[in-house]
Amino acid sequence: MNERPQGLQIHAVGISKVFNNGPQRVELFRDLELTVSRGEMVAVVGASGVGKSTLLHILGTLDRPTAGKVLFGGNDVFLWPEDTLAEFRNRHIGFVFQFHYLLPEFTALENVMMPGMIAGLSKKAVRARAEDLLDKLELSHRRHHRPAELSGGEQQRVAIARALVLGPSILLADEPTGNLDTKTARRFHELLVALNKELGLTMVVVTHNQELAAVMHRTLQLSDGQLRPVAAVH
Repeated sequence: MNERPQGLQIHAVGISKVFNNGPQRVELFRDLELTVSRGEMVAVVGASGVGKSTLLHILGTLDRPTAGKVLFGGNDVFLWPEDTLAEFRNRHIGFVFQFHYLLPEFTALENVMMPGMIAGLSKKAVRARAEDLLDKLELSHRRHHRPAELSGGEQQRVAIARALVLGPSILLADEPTGNLDTKTARRFHELLVALNKELGLTMVVVTHNQELAAVMHRTLQLSDGQLRPVAAVH
């Protein structure tokens, strides 16, 4: 497995997450541990409601654990001020969700450019990067179309381009093929593998799709608040 210098190792240490809903206390994780090497692709599987999305949000610094640390390149990022943490998240972590959250009033190109514009980068540079990504994802001919004019697979590829426009080294995906038909989902799997090989992207993917899990380097099952390795199926 290639390690790219721009990548960051993810190390979650002793993660606990507790929700209090009135008198009810729900403990999703207890002393959960996870290490993802630079350039590694990891799938997280498990039953609905066990906390897969919550774990992904904690790894992506969108949510904080009740206890424990999340280290990126050895740095405990939850010790940082919020503005520093937000800057780190925007620069180093790309997110792809089952519901792609494209802005309907903007074109595919404008949606991809949005993170760069919010970050205050040069419009010319961001546009060039967005166009290059759409070209790589075979969407050049659709860049001026709005989301409603795109197929589900095309919308998901636009969402990937948007996630990559700032050049993150980590991609987190939550059920990315949940709304795609079988053929489109398989193309998406191939795309993730190609992006990993070409860009050295570290990936953590939450999925119910066994075919997607099978193309990852490693699969972990989340149950009873812990992650356990799943043996590869040959």
